[in-house]
Amino acid sequence: MARLPRLYAPQIPQLVQARFAQALGSVPQGESATTLMDRLCTWLGDSAREHRVEVHGWSLVHDRLTLLATPPGPQALPKLVQALGRRYAAQQRQGRVFAERYRSALVEPGRWVLPALIWLESLPAQLSYVDLPENWPWSSAAGHTGAVAAAAAWMVDHPDYWKDGNTPFDRQARYKERLHSGLPAGQRQQIERALFGQWALGDAAFLQQLETQASRRARPAPRGRPRKRPAPQSGPEEA
Repeated sequence: MARLPRLYAPQIPQLVQARFAQALGSVPQGESATTLMDRLCTWLGDSAREHRVEVHGWSLVHDRLTLLATPPGPQALPKLVQALGRRYAAQQRQGRVFAERYRSALVEPGRWVLPALIWLESLPAQLSYVDLPENWPWSSAAGHTGAVAAAAAWMVDHPDYWKDGNTPFDRQARYKERLHSGLPAGQRQQIERALFGQWALGDAAFLQQLETQASRRARPAPRGRPRKRPAPQSGPEEA
Protein backbone atom coordinates (compact mmCIF):
# COMPACT_ATOMS: atom_id res chain seq x y z
CA MET A 1 0.00 0.00 0.00
CA ALA A 2 1.34 3.44 -0.91
CA ARG A 3 2.05 5.58 2.13
CA LEU A 4 -0.04 8.68 2.69
CA PRO A 5 1.45 12.10 1.91
CA ARG A 6 1.98 14.36 4.90
CA LEU A 7 -1.21 16.00 6.16
CA TYR A 8 -0.91 19.77 6.59
CA ALA A 9 -3.25 22.74 6.93
CA PRO A 10 -2.23 26.37 7.60
CA GLN A 11 -2.18 27.46 11.25
CA ILE A 12 -3.44 24.09 12.52
CA PRO A 13 -1.43 22.37 15.28
CA GLN A 14 -0.11 18.86 14.72
CA LEU A 15 0.37 16.00 17.14
CA VAL A 16 3.60 14.23 16.14
CA GLN A 17 5.25 11.04 17.34
CA ALA A 18 8.61 9.64 16.20
CA ARG A 19 9.83 6.28 17.50
CA PHE A 20 13.54 5.54 17.85
CA ALA A 21 15.05 2.52 16.12
CA GLN A 22 16.85 1.68 19.36
CA ALA A 23 15.79 2.71 22.85
CA LEU A 24 17.90 5.54 24.22
CA GLY A 25 20.79 4.23 26.30
CA SER A 26 20.48 0.66 24.99
CA VAL A 27 23.64 0.70 22.85
CA PRO A 28 26.55 -1.08 24.60
CA GLN A 29 29.36 1.33 25.52
CA GLY A 30 27.12 4.18 24.36
CA GLU A 31 25.97 7.22 26.28
CA SER A 32 23.38 6.84 29.03
CA ALA A 33 19.69 7.48 28.37
CA THR A 34 19.85 10.53 30.64
CA THR A 35 22.69 12.10 28.67
CA LEU A 36 21.00 11.38 25.35
CA MET A 37 17.66 12.81 26.47
CA ASP A 38 19.39 15.98 27.67
CA ARG A 39 21.06 16.30 24.27
CA LEU A 40 17.83 15.64 22.37
CA CYS A 41 16.00 18.31 24.38
CA THR A 42 18.67 20.84 23.44
CA TRP A 43 18.53 19.78 19.79
CA LEU A 44 14.73 19.97 19.80
CA GLY A 45 14.88 23.58 20.97
CA ASP A 46 17.56 24.47 18.43
CA SER A 47 15.62 22.85 15.58
CA ALA A 48 12.34 24.49 16.62
CA ARG A 49 13.99 27.91 16.48
CA GLU A 50 15.78 27.15 13.22
CA HIS A 51 12.61 26.09 11.41
CA ARG A 52 10.29 28.53 13.25
CA VAL A 53 8.06 25.75 14.57
CA GLU A 54 5.93 26.72 17.57
CA VAL A 55 6.21 23.79 19.99
CA HIS A 56 3.29 23.85 22.44
CA GLY A 57 4.12 20.68 24.36
CA TRP A 58 6.50 17.74 24.18
CA SER A 59 7.45 14.50 25.87
CA LEU A 60 10.60 12.44 25.41
CA VAL A 61 10.91 8.90 26.75
CA HIS A 62 13.37 6.12 25.97
CA ASP A 63 11.68 4.89 22.82
CA ARG A 64 9.82 7.89 21.36
CA LEU A 65 9.50 11.65 21.02
CA THR A 66 6.00 13.14 21.02
CA LEU A 67 5.13 16.78 20.52
CA LEU A 68 2.30 19.17 19.70
CA ALA A 69 3.39 21.98 17.42
CA THR A 70 2.20 24.49 14.83
CA PRO A 71 4.55 24.73 11.84
CA PRO A 72 4.77 27.84 9.61
CA GLY A 73 4.56 25.77 6.43
CA PRO A 74 4.19 22.20 5.13
CA GLN A 75 7.94 21.42 5.19
CA ALA A 76 8.82 22.86 8.62
CA LEU A 77 7.94 19.84 10.78
CA PRO A 78 9.59 17.29 8.45
CA LYS A 79 12.72 19.46 8.48
CA LEU A 80 12.65 19.67 12.28
CA VAL A 81 12.48 15.87 12.63
CA GLN A 82 15.18 15.42 9.98
CA ALA A 83 17.44 17.89 11.80
CA LEU A 84 17.02 15.94 15.04
CA GLY A 85 17.83 12.72 13.22
CA ARG A 86 20.99 14.16 11.65
CA ARG A 87 22.27 15.53 14.94
CA TYR A 88 21.59 12.26 16.73
CA ALA A 89 23.15 10.16 13.95
CA ALA A 90 26.28 12.32 13.88
CA GLN A 91 26.63 11.96 17.64
CA GLN A 92 25.96 8.22 17.93
CA ARG A 93 27.15 6.76 14.60
CA GLN A 94 24.88 3.76 15.16
CA GLY A 95 22.89 3.54 11.92
CA ARG A 96 19.33 4.69 11.50
CA VAL A 97 17.79 6.89 14.18
CA PHE A 98 14.05 6.41 13.74
CA ALA A 99 12.26 3.09 13.42
CA GLU A 100 9.85 4.43 10.83
CA ARG A 101 8.42 7.60 9.34
CA TYR A 102 7.02 9.81 12.08
CA ARG A 103 3.25 9.86 12.49
CA SER A 104 1.16 13.01 12.80
CA ALA A 105 -2.42 14.23 13.13
CA LEU A 106 -3.99 17.65 12.69
CA VAL A 107 -5.65 18.82 15.93
CA GLU A 108 -8.72 21.03 16.14
CA PRO A 109 -8.01 24.23 18.12
CA GLY A 110 -10.51 25.11 20.82
CA ARG A 111 -11.59 21.49 21.30
CA TRP A 112 -8.72 19.01 21.11
CA VAL A 113 -5.51 20.94 21.88
CA LEU A 114 -5.68 20.53 25.66
CA PRO A 115 -6.66 16.83 25.47
CA ALA A 116 -3.75 16.23 23.06
CA LEU A 117 -1.37 17.99 25.48
CA ILE A 118 -2.64 15.93 28.40
CA TRP A 119 -2.31 12.74 26.37
CA LEU A 120 1.31 13.36 25.39
CA GLU A 121 2.45 14.73 28.76
CA SER A 122 0.86 11.74 30.54
CA LEU A 123 2.95 9.22 28.58
CA PRO A 124 5.89 9.03 31.06
CA ALA A 125 3.48 8.22 33.92
CA GLN A 126 1.46 5.78 31.80
CA LEU A 127 4.70 4.00 30.89
CA SER A 128 5.63 3.84 34.62
CA TYR A 129 8.72 6.06 34.43
CA VAL A 130 7.32 8.33 37.15
CA ASP A 131 4.30 8.51 39.44
CA LEU A 132 3.19 11.99 38.30
CA PRO A 133 3.69 13.46 34.79
CA GLU A 134 5.22 16.71 36.09
CA ASN A 135 8.01 14.74 37.79
CA TRP A 136 9.45 13.66 34.44
CA PRO A 137 12.29 16.08 33.54
CA TRP A 138 12.09 15.56 29.77
CA SER A 139 8.65 16.96 28.99
CA SER A 140 6.66 20.19 29.11
CA ALA A 141 4.40 18.97 31.96
CA ALA A 142 6.46 20.63 34.69
CA GLY A 143 6.23 24.01 32.98
CA HIS A 144 2.50 23.75 32.34
CA THR A 145 1.73 22.77 35.94
CA GLY A 146 4.09 25.23 37.66
CA ALA A 147 6.36 22.49 39.01
CA VAL A 148 9.32 24.47 37.63
CA ALA A 149 9.75 28.24 37.61
CA ALA A 150 9.55 28.55 33.83
CA ALA A 151 9.02 26.37 30.79
CA ALA A 152 11.72 25.91 28.16
CA ALA A 153 12.51 29.26 26.55
CA TRP A 154 11.87 27.89 23.05
CA MET A 155 8.34 26.69 23.83
CA VAL A 156 5.26 28.66 22.71
CA ASP A 157 2.12 27.95 24.73
CA HIS A 158 -0.98 27.49 22.58
CA PRO A 159 -3.79 30.07 23.02
CA ASP A 160 -6.06 27.28 24.31
CA TYR A 161 -3.72 26.87 27.30
CA TRP A 162 -3.73 30.63 27.95
CA LYS A 163 -7.53 30.78 27.84
CA ASP A 164 -7.75 28.18 30.62
CA GLY A 165 -7.13 30.77 33.38
CA ASN A 166 -6.80 34.50 33.98
CA THR A 167 -3.40 34.32 35.70
CA PRO A 168 -0.40 31.99 35.38
CA PHE A 169 -1.30 30.44 38.75
CA ASP A 170 -4.89 29.80 37.64
CA ARG A 171 -3.76 28.23 34.37
CA GLN A 172 -1.19 26.02 36.05
CA ALA A 173 -3.56 24.89 38.79
CA ARG A 174 -6.36 24.10 36.35
CA TYR A 175 -4.06 22.31 33.96
CA LYS A 176 -2.53 20.28 36.81
CA GLU A 177 -6.01 19.17 37.83
CA ARG A 178 -6.76 18.15 34.24
CA LEU A 179 -3.46 16.28 33.97
CA HIS A 180 -3.98 14.34 37.20
CA SER A 181 -7.58 13.50 36.31
CA GLY A 182 -6.50 12.13 32.96
CA LEU A 183 -8.59 11.63 29.86
CA PRO A 184 -11.67 9.47 29.43
CA ALA A 185 -10.90 6.25 27.59
CA GLY A 186 -12.93 7.40 24.59
CA GLN A 187 -10.86 10.56 24.17
CA ARG A 188 -7.59 8.62 24.42
CA GLN A 189 -8.77 6.21 21.77
CA GLN A 190 -9.80 9.04 19.43
CA ILE A 191 -6.40 10.70 19.79
CA GLU A 192 -4.54 7.45 19.18
CA ARG A 193 -6.67 6.53 16.16
CA ALA A 194 -6.06 9.93 14.59
CA LEU A 195 -2.33 9.86 15.30
CA PHE A 196 -1.61 6.30 14.21
CA GLY A 197 -3.93 6.57 11.22
CA GLN A 198 -2.43 10.01 10.37
CA TRP A 199 -5.79 11.76 10.10
CA ALA A 200 -7.30 14.89 11.61
CA LEU A 201 -8.73 15.04 15.14
CA GLY A 202 -11.85 17.15 15.44
CA ASP A 203 -15.60 17.42 15.08
CA ALA A 204 -17.55 17.12 11.84
CA ALA A 205 -17.51 20.87 11.12
CA PHE A 206 -13.73 21.03 11.54
CA LEU A 207 -13.20 18.02 9.28
CA GLN A 208 -15.49 19.56 6.67
CA GLN A 209 -13.52 22.82 6.82
CA LEU A 210 -10.30 20.92 6.21
CA GLU A 211 -11.63 19.52 2.95
CA THR A 212 -10.70 22.81 1.24
CA GLN A 213 -7.59 23.64 3.32
CA ALA A 214 -5.65 20.45 3.96
CA SER A 215 -2.92 19.04 1.73
CA ARG A 216 -4.87 15.77 1.33
CA ARG A 217 -7.96 13.99 2.61
CA ALA A 218 -8.20 14.57 6.37
CA ARG A 219 -10.30 11.54 7.32
CA PRO A 220 -10.64 7.97 6.11
CA ALA A 221 -12.83 7.30 3.12
CA PRO A 222 -16.07 5.42 3.83
CA ARG A 223 -15.62 1.65 3.74
CA GLY A 224 -16.94 -0.39 0.86
CA ARG A 225 -17.45 0.41 -2.76
CA PRO A 226 -19.11 3.66 -3.78
CA ARG A 227 -22.82 3.29 -4.27
CA LYS A 228 -23.90 3.02 -7.87
CA ARG A 229 -26.12 5.77 -9.09
CA PRO A 230 -29.45 4.54 -10.42
CA ALA A 231 -29.72 4.56 -14.21
CA PRO A 232 -31.79 7.46 -15.54
CA GLN A 233 -35.29 6.45 -16.50
CA SER A 234 -36.56 7.39 -19.91
CA GLY A 235 -39.83 9.27 -20.22
CA PRO A 236 -42.97 7.87 -21.82
CA GLU A 237 -42.70 7.22 -25.53
CA GLU A 238 -44.39 9.73 -27.76
CA ALA A 239 -47.36 8.52 -29.78
